[in-house]
Parts: sequence; C-alpha cells; structure tokens
Amino acid sequence: MDREIKAGMKVRHFKGYVSEIIAVAIHTETEEKFVIYRHIDEETVYARPLSMFNSLVDKEKYPNVVQKYRFEIIG
Repeated sequence: MDREIKAGMKVRHFKGYVSEIIAVAIHTETEEKFVIYRHIDEETVYARPLSMFNSLVDKEKYPNVVQKYRFEIIG
C-alpha cells in the first residue's frame, strides 16, 4: 500500500483540512520513513510515520467518512 509521497504534493486529511508535503525524511537510527508536512493555513510543521500517513481510514471508528486513505492526494 505504499503510495509515492513527494515534497510539494497537496493532501486532504479525512477530517477535511488540506496540507502540503514538505519532505519525506528517514529516521537516522531506525531508517523508518516519515512524512513532514504542514497545514496550508498554519505555520506549524508536523511529522507522521509514512505507514500511518498512507493508512486507510478506520471505517468502524469513522463510518461516515468517504475517503479511502487517512490522507488523499489532491495535487
């Protein structure tokens, strides 16, 4: 389920906010990949493991969400 995530992409979280990908980073000790991103309307920068970033929406917890992924690529 590894979708290609790149710097500059815009994504929409299943709760509605839009973010821009700043980078995909690699943890220096574990080599785990992280997505570095920020909400379009904020200055705060966030990091999330790529595996979580690419995860499917939990339909049991959020049955009314129509998005397939936690973050959908929109541009």
